[in-house]
Amino acid sequence: MYKLNCLNYPEANDLSVSKTLSIEPLSTNVEFEEMSKDLTSRFNFSSLHSFSFSKEGFLGLMLELKSDIAVNLGESEAVVQAAQLYESLGFSVTYINLMPDGTIDYKAISSIKEEYLFVSPYIIDTFVKVDLQKIKEVFSGTVISNISATLDATHCDVAYFDVYKLSGYFTHSILLHNNLFKEQNLASIDTVGLKLIADAINKGKEAVTCKEEFINVLKESLKGDIIFFVDSDLTLNNVVHFGLKGIKAREVIRNLSLSSIFVTNGEGCSLGLSRPSRIIQAMGYTELQSRQALSLSFCKNLNSEEILHVASKIGKSYRQIKALHV
Repeated sequence: MYKLNCLNYPEANDLSVSKTLSIEPLSTNVEFEEMSKDLTSRFNFSSLHSFSFSKEGFLGLMLELKSDIAVNLGESEAVVQAAQLYESLGFSVTYINLMPDGTIDYKAISSIKEEYLFVSPYIIDTFVKVDLQKIKEVFSGTVISNISATLDATHCDVAYFDVYKLSGYFTHSILLHNNLFKEQNLASIDTVGLKLIADAINKGKEAVTCKEEFINVLKESLKGDIIFFVDSDLTLNNVVHFGLKGIKAREVIRNLSLSSIFVTNGEGCSLGLSRPSRIIQAMGYTELQSRQALSLSFCKNLNSEEILHVASKIGKSYRQIKALHV
């Protein structure tokens, strides 16, 4: 099996939860306190907050901010949808557009007057890198970031994790901050979500170095039928994003799954739905073109033989589907 969608659909492990994770009033709650301290100190924060990684969960966070906000359109669908709801309640929301090459509009950042900016170290779907250090140089407000794929909170003021994309289970996610949000009631803190995130972070990730070789072999397999919506040098080191001319990505996804090769067309919540990637369309491509996009993410290195096998399967799958459309 080749799981080449690990940033969107991580491999879940069996889950075992000890009752010591249950938080008791008037108790030391040793395991919870240790996990909380380990996570906050690791990323240099003082507090943590449980919340639902959904439009309702993000809306709740925004309402606690009680202020106008700015949102990068390359954020998760849940963040963008929450911002739209927040705007409908009378708050002002400034949306930061994407450029035709898939990067964020850095020039627009310098004119933001809002106090809070939701922007992460990568664009969802394409995983084009965002330079948060560059943003901090021109934006003096609070940067709120999803660091699930990078585990780097160096240049953000609030960091949060997507528990599903780290563990494969949907429960409450964790947000790290420095006394920005009110202290939560102990009963509101999801210790299971905290453990899942902590375990995933402590497990670590293998440094992926096969990206360039994979792209070269893929180009050879597909010849002129491959489209690169974004420059591969701009994306995370373990991501390859491309499109296949003339066919819809979902057809390739289903066909490859029969050979135990699992890829995706972007953010987890878009796979299997009729709507295509909004990220590709935000870059200026048509809806039809956005339906051709595929995203591969490697959780471990592939050797040359494996790379050739996967690239050949993608090429063969493409040609089979293309022939059916003639």
